[in-house]
Amino acid sequence: MFNQLGVIGCGLMGGSFALALKQAGLVDRVVGYSKSPSTLEKARRMGVIDVAAESALLAVSGADIVLIAVPVAATERTLLAIRHMVTPATLFMDVGSTKLDVVNAAKRVLKDRAQSFVPAHPIAGKEQAGIDHAEAKLYAGRQVILTPTSQTDPVMLQKATDVWAAIGCQVLKMRPENHDAAFAAVSHLPHLLAFAYFSAVANQPAGKDFLQLAGPGFRDFTRIAASAPHVWRDVLIANRDEVIRQSALFRSVLDEFETAMRDGNAEALEERIRQISQARGRWHLSGPKTTGSSGSR
Repeated sequence: MFNQLGVIGCGLMGGSFALALKQAGLVDRVVGYSKSPSTLEKARRMGVIDVAAESALLAVSGADIVLIAVPVAATERTLLAIRHMVTPATLFMDVGSTKLDVVNAAKRVLKDRAQSFVPAHPIAGKEQAGIDHAEAKLYAGRQVILTPTSQTDPVMLQKATDVWAAIGCQVLKMRPENHDAAFAAVSHLPHLLAFAYFSAVANQPAGKDFLQLAGPGFRDFTRIAASAPHVWRDVLIANRDEVIRQSALFRSVLDEFETAMRDGNAEALEERIRQISQARGRWHLSGPKTTGSSGSR
């Protein structure tokens, strides 16, 4: 399908995308760029990329598909570095966990060239970041959200849809602002809560003793607290308005529970838990479409 893939950011997400396209026979050659020379050399030795580029611009040169796999805060400066190579003939995508900031950055930097850019968010990842953990099957069976704008070329949107589907993804399309509202609720706030909860337990005077007693429930709840700090710093800042709104909604429900406990109102507490338990059971039976963190790079 493609002659050359240019990957900017040879970490977990970019490396796995390159491996997936190679395994599926969708690309002949992969050129990669990373700020870290050691990461770039490791990606070449692992066969993730065929050629190591000395700059983001050189990674794009000659490519007919480009994946930008950098933290969301670095998206705009990456687009600035490559904008002169953005043409209607090349499909450009990112993998950022926030989309409205990425879309606005593309409009500012690329202007009319933004027609070639299809913002994407694959709902996949691991707590362990980096090229060492890249794998061809990372995206198989996962959802990917595309957030085209009025400028997006329908031909490029179809190409993006086809390539993600070809590596095993279920492709959905959303408006960028709707994406950010939804993922603040189901991804970004849960990460924030996991960070805060683990810290609250671990930093108590007896925190180390408590952690030694922690079982599977605690491990499941706090698993995503091990996610990449720089990635989640950027996500929480980029989508802060929506995350704070979701945090306020969570806090109001937590207040309800605390009030019932403080009042010793066992009946109200049980009824609230029953309602939530039943709702969670119905959701579980219908089946969440994907699982896993989408944060590490």
